[in-house]
Amino acid sequence: MYKRILVPTDGSDVSAVAEQAAVAFARALGSDIVALSVAQSYPAYAAAEASMAVDPDLDIHALRDAAERNAARVCAAAAAAGVPCTALTVSAHSPSDAILDSAREQACDLIFMGSHGRRGLSRLLAGSETQKVLAGADVPVMVMRPRPAGKPG
Repeated sequence: MYKRILVPTDGSDVSAVAEQAAVAFARALGSDIVALSVAQSYPAYAAAEASMAVDPDLDIHALRDAAERNAARVCAAAAAAGVPCTALTVSAHSPSDAILDSAREQACDLIFMGSHGRRGLSRLLAGSETQKVLAGADVPVMVMRPRPAGKPG
């Protein structure tokens, strides 16, 4: 059914739950995984007093290193389950655009990702990368949401 599954990760606990489920799903289907982590850079901006400018490129190496570790962690879990996996790290301002572009470029036929499940004002303020992926995807998107505290698994 699904031959190549894109599994985006940001290293969060929510992503970890989705990663584990994606590996089990891929194993059951005999699918390959593309583990994607986005090193999200931010545009340069001037401080309020304009006495200094913040340059995001100073930290891009640290961001890429963390993203590479995130993707490698997914591939390690996949390897332990006997699932073929390719680690992919990209730098981008928009994680959702990077996810959508990577799904197309890697010929993935499913995107399997976590969602923080924000609602209301916190969703408006924080944005929803998952919602953007759902709106723009050319392939099915499977979304894992965290369990509310106190709910049995």
